Amino acid sequence: MSEHDLAGAASGGASGVQVLTFGCRLNTYESEAMRALATEAGHQRTIVFNTCAVTAEAERQARQAIRKAARENPEATILVTGCAAQIAPEKWAEIPGVTRVLGNAEKLKPESWVLGAAPPVSDIMAATETAAHLVTEFANRARAFVQVQQGCDHRCTFCVIPFGRGPSRSVPIGAIVEQVRALVAHGYNEVVLTGVDITSYGPDLPGAPSLGQMVRRLLALVPELPRLRLSSLDPVEVDADLWRLIAEEPRLMPHLHLSVQHGADLILKRMKRRHLRADALAFAERARALRPGIVFGADLIAGFPTEGEAEFQQTLDLVAQMDLSFLHVFPYSPRPSTPAARMPQVPVALRKERAARLRIAGAEQAARLFAARVGAEETVLFEHADRGHTAQFAPLRLTAGSASPGELRRLRVTGADANGLLAEAA
Repeated sequence: MSEHDLAGAASGGASGVQVLTFGCRLNTYESEAMRALATEAGHQRTIVFNTCAVTAEAERQARQAIRKAARENPEATILVTGCAAQIAPEKWAEIPGVTRVLGNAEKLKPESWVLGAAPPVSDIMAATETAAHLVTEFANRARAFVQVQQGCDHRCTFCVIPFGRGPSRSVPIGAIVEQVRALVAHGYNEVVLTGVDITSYGPDLPGAPSLGQMVRRLLALVPELPRLRLSSLDPVEVDADLWRLIAEEPRLMPHLHLSVQHGADLILKRMKRRHLRADALAFAERARALRPGIVFGADLIAGFPTEGEAEFQQTLDLVAQMDLSFLHVFPYSPRPSTPAARMPQVPVALRKERAARLRIAGAEQAARLFAARVGAEETVLFEHADRGHTAQFAPLRLTAGSASPGELRRLRVTGADANGLLAEAA
């Protein structure tokens, strides 16, 4: 599971093509590619819903948004795609107002967007390649996302995403370089490399390059790129080249998001994860030794089946022990046809209560990071005239002055509050 935002994010105009995105950063990239493809194909008054299947809540929000859009835009063409739509296309096609459902294997192919075309939702498990489309704009975003990998070969017991994305496939390095160069040429100062499981990058390509080798070549071939980030990493699959980049490459930002999921070995084994608690701790220790000041975010699941208070406490303790500054906390959500859905379930109310406790712990950790940066100088990428993020991904807000979205500016931090850092622009 990668980083996910359950709320939808819209891009595009209502009179042309509008895309509402649910879920991960990979969906964000694909939404912009679809918006461009649909626009080039001549679509008007078209609303695309790019769904997520990670949790039941993500699906609920998407269904609610589709029904609202159908009521408010009765003449619009409504297309539904994404992981939830791929897994159960008939459910989404039955929603009143939906024109058609587009599979994940089809949504980035230009022929799928020809007006009047109605390609079927094909078997994603048979997918052998990643569709490519050059994206040069991310509507209302100062940070760009680039797909480097797709699908997953692992079978965590809680996760349904392989059924929505298929097996792991990697984007060739040349295509990644071309995409990043295009984005930098269009003014983007920061790029995030994203995928379903990016640490599995490369074995299906000629020469089997690792993630670290790809990143090293990308940075060498696009020297004009100021800042690079990586999306969610598996703690035990970081290769030697990536470790060297963490230690030596200033353009690789000192913030890594980790797919940790839990702090108890018993639960990690029942999740069928590839790491144990000690592996996550060792990763953080090694990274900090190589890159002092690096900070971590993490995905954590609260209330996984069979989780007792003792196992939950191990996750709570891990937040402080790893010094995790930014948490993405999910109350466990049973997904259809997954092994975890058949395990003894933790009561829903207890899942939510434990998730709330984890979020409080995360907020306390973030507050400590913010307080420690007061007085420091930070280079900030501004997403809005008064808000942006530092290299460590700490949010910063201007209390005086303004900046241009997409601008990188060096500022001294003057204060901090519960929401992040404070500074003044000259």
